[in-house]
Amino acid sequence: MTITTPLTILMAAACGAIAANLYYAQPLIALIGPDIGLSPTLASLVVTLTQLGYGLGLILLVPLADILENRMLVLAAVAVTAFALLLAAIAPSALPFLGAVLFVGACASVAQILVPMAAHMADDATRGRTVGNVMGGLMIGIMFSRPLAGLLADLFGWRGVFIASSGLMLALTLLLARFLPRRTPNSGYSYGAVLASLWPILRDTPELQRRAFYQFCLFACFSLFWTSVPLELAGAPFHLSQSQIALFAVVGAAGALSAPLAGRLADRGYVRVGTGVVIVGTFLAFALSGLAAIGSIAALLIAAITIDFFVQGNTVFGQRVLYMLAPAIRGRLSGLYVAIFFMGGAFGSAIASPLYENFGWNGVLVAGLTFPLLAFCAYVTEFTAPGRPR
Repeated sequence: MTITTPLTILMAAACGAIAANLYYAQPLIALIGPDIGLSPTLASLVVTLTQLGYGLGLILLVPLADILENRMLVLAAVAVTAFALLLAAIAPSALPFLGAVLFVGACASVAQILVPMAAHMADDATRGRTVGNVMGGLMIGIMFSRPLAGLLADLFGWRGVFIASSGLMLALTLLLARFLPRRTPNSGYSYGAVLASLWPILRDTPELQRRAFYQFCLFACFSLFWTSVPLELAGAPFHLSQSQIALFAVVGAAGALSAPLAGRLADRGYVRVGTGVVIVGTFLAFALSGLAAIGSIAALLIAAITIDFFVQGNTVFGQRVLYMLAPAIRGRLSGLYVAIFFMGGAFGSAIASPLYENFGWNGVLVAGLTFPLLAFCAYVTEFTAPGRPR
């Protein structure tokens, strides 16, 4: 089946709605933590456990796309997500809440089944554009999840955010059941064989190693920024309310528009030069956020938009490279790639609260600059190592 514009829009919207579940809690950790009994130092576990669950889903669930009928796999995961969100909403304490969001994260990985499904239905000449469009929806969902969560929390409390998302997932299950086409792979592998193949694929695919490392570093930077900036905006000298922080995130979401642009540039052969631009751009954007120390909210806002723009663009560059390698293992390539860079995101979230509590924004700034610097050190080796452009 060839992908159509309406189907592309549906898959992009589905990816956005599903991925948003990973980030609803990010601007609400100051509300959720005390309510479920987490100290300020441990509050970022609310985000970290969700992202760790996502990583587990990418390793254990997404590879099933190479052996099972994709449509039923997507529908089952979205339905379980709805149930887990409801459990999180009614959780009375930290342990059941963290357990529920671990499942939310794991099942949210189904978005990375929809992306390679779209790639399968596109031809080689437009694959980057199609992936970029679907990823654009995913990134818009991620970016708008934060302001939406803030606005809903002001009206209905943080638990209302999770209840609303649970209802959305139920509606999405019905919509996908009606319009998402079936796709049955012909791999002939068992689940055990698919899992056993993950390490050889990672070991023997230098493009995957390189692209995953770049994005690990940049996504750690991204997650560190967005877990820390609500804390900075809520405190001195800004003293913003949840609604004002939500408005900040709405404007910051403009950076998600880079995904379709990156897909078009990738189709035209600009992956290597584009990668250099996004790595350096992320470093400079985080450096700009250092002006928060003198109370410049404009500097923080520009940094937010540009960090989002460059990090999301690099995600698409990496997927375009990997989806051109081997169609039969696209599910596993996607799972490994996103799992590795989301571990970077989990790491960035995990260190955000301790850094901010102990060193303020300056501590966040030093860590945020270190990640793209590491990526750049790896990137310069592309010009000394043999092989085709990545």
